[in-house]
Amino acid sequence: MTAARSGPAFSVHDIPFSTHGSWFDISPVVAEKTYAEDLHLVSHQNGMHAVLRLVPLGAATGERTEARVETTPGLLSWSSTDGRIDLSYESPDIVRLRGSGLGISVDAAAQTLTPFSGTYFFRDPAADAHVFTSYETGRRYRVTVLSGTVTGTPGTQTLGSGHRVLAMSAEGNGHWEIAIEELDTARPPYASSATFDAIVESARTSFADFVDQVAPWRSSDTPAAELAAYVLWSATVRPTGLVTRPAVLMSKHWMDKVWSWDHCFNALALAPGCPDLALDQFALPFDHQDDSGALPDSVTHSEVLYNFVKPPIHGWTFGHLRRRLPTPPGPAELTETYDRLERWTGFWLTARRAPGADLPHYQHGNDSGWDNATTFDPERVIETADLAAFLVLQLHELAHLATALDRPDDARRWTQKAEETQAALLDQLWDTDRFVARGADTGDTWSSSSLLDLMPVVLGEHLPGHVSSTLADHIKAHLTPYGLATELPTSPHYLADGYWRGPIWAPATVLVEDGLRRAGHERLADDISARFRALCETHGFAENFDALTGTGLRDRAYTWTASSYLLLAEAHAHRDGR
Repeated sequence: MTAARSGPAFSVHDIPFSTHGSWFDISPVVAEKTYAEDLHLVSHQNGMHAVLRLVPLGAATGERTEARVETTPGLLSWSSTDGRIDLSYESPDIVRLRGSGLGISVDAAAQTLTPFSGTYFFRDPAADAHVFTSYETGRRYRVTVLSGTVTGTPGTQTLGSGHRVLAMSAEGNGHWEIAIEELDTARPPYASSATFDAIVESARTSFADFVDQVAPWRSSDTPAAELAAYVLWSATVRPTGLVTRPAVLMSKHWMDKVWSWDHCFNALALAPGCPDLALDQFALPFDHQDDSGALPDSVTHSEVLYNFVKPPIHGWTFGHLRRRLPTPPGPAELTETYDRLERWTGFWLTARRAPGADLPHYQHGNDSGWDNATTFDPERVIETADLAAFLVLQLHELAHLATALDRPDDARRWTQKAEETQAALLDQLWDTDRFVARGADTGDTWSSSSLLDLMPVVLGEHLPGHVSSTLADHIKAHLTPYGLATELPTSPHYLADGYWRGPIWAPATVLVEDGLRRAGHERLADDISARFRALCETHGFAENFDALTGTGLRDRAYTWTASSYLLLAEAHAHRDGR
């Protein structure tokens, strides 16, 4: 199906305006939960930093004027009764702006310059351009005037405190046009033969092609597919710094990292249509695997964190990934993945098993990805059923890969280890009708009202029938009209915006839905899928959602939420024969 050339409209307050490959966006979101009055150029190099404020100016007054902001993929516009300003990406590091009737001021967001922070502003005579150079990002932002009149440059070469501004207006009743580049130290003066309209069309075509690749199955029954694709497309950055591959950040708001389980859902959503990009998403954290075999907690432009890990869902992921790829991975790719998964599994079987223990443990809720789930209230260093279940699936995947690589002894060894780990899970953590957690030091056990305790349903067909049926019954109690609450709504610990103590999350939804379906509970899986899809279609792609109202919470443009919608919508479309 052919996408509309303009693509879906969206609010820039919810989803930042950006393009595939860029490290900056245009947004009023300038820090965690912080919304500015004006749109800013926000860079994600060396962290999230609002560098430039973009302010529409009235032609008659030269002062800030109110303007309505409209956004579609490829084009952002300010408009008022007096005129219009348009902005589009010419390339990942260049935006072009064109105005008529309205002027614009490009201001340094930081008003104080010190020897270690802030933004310096000067005119570069070699490039015939004005440059804002930012300590925070370590990059320069060069503004080249293509047409129109510079009405002021206060703050040029100013040190200390002060406003640093480039103001533009049109000549007569014509247009003005500028280019803003994010660059390192220097490059040739800006030059382009492309018209503004051609740049917009190119950007729209690029996005339309991406949608056709990742969601060719979309229809009126999956109305949020194009916007979900935009969230992924616009959050992708090119390799720079410690980001070794093209990467889909979790967001170009403040959650601007790749966490070592979030990336799995993006890889799966991209696999059929963008296989190379999907494999890059899966592999990126493994590029930073440490000597113990552990994956980092997160990776971003200039920072890799190892103080926590994330759960071993990578075996589950790669099993699905290799079946979703249009061309199965070859021996070299399988060997590399096998070696990396083997080391990752070895970490859990050695560094995370106490002497004499059969099951691995988390050291903190952050290791599980469910940071503050009530499962961790009594103790933090604990053996949990979800961890054991993920490890069982990873061991099975290692056995499958060993078979594919003609390593029968390894395949038998991994299969035996999977069976032993599952037997220990059921023997030590299954208590009559529920799974319990156990303190790795104390040996104390307890259960909670967290959906985390029910996550062993991911074992699907591997679970005994009575166990999967019991888990399915408990999962039903977590269903609200909008999806799976991560804490029972009747629990005294339930919090509407409690992170993992109530809100609906995409990864939990996908993992539970998949496990139920593989265990034969298809009707419940269908119901969970339908509710989550409807939630995204109504409330967007937030980091998580209020389980009782559906309202999007926290970061409002989260890629694993968009990817989870695409995965569930695609499966629904295929089940319906489209």
